[in-house]
Amino acid sequence: MTDNRSTVVPGKAKPRGRFPHIKRAGDLLFVSGTSSRRPDNSFAGVEVDALGTTNLDIRTQTRAVIENIRDILASEGASLDDLVEINSFLVDMNDFGGYNEVYAEYFDESGPTRTTVAVHQLPHPHLRIEIKAIAYSPRNH
Repeated sequence: MTDNRSTVVPGKAKPRGRFPHIKRAGDLLFVSGTSSRRPDNSFAGVEVDALGTTNLDIRTQTRAVIENIRDILASEGASLDDLVEINSFLVDMNDFGGYNEVYAEYFDESGPTRTTVAVHQLPHPHLRIEIKAIAYSPRNH
């Protein structure tokens, strides 16, 4: 019998829709699109001053997204080392350099395959990046 379950991970930002953070299908783990949103609905990498001027930091957001994915994988006993594929969505390809710099802190050429695309927008105007991922994590490893 194939182990097939979906999980909304306690302590992570609640999905803004009816979908799980992660779904296990046998030995594969599918992580839904993940942002830098915190459980209190604030965002890492977003600063708004008293005048309303907004600073959106792609490096901080990228780091928060990868850390959120790390936590989500841990809920299934997996780690970033188990990732086999990452798909990244950037609102602005001018952020590619900062995103790539932070990405390289976590992964190298032995890591997951990767696709990065530009999208028109993400679910909140403060989001600069979202990442979805697939991991291989046998149940009894």
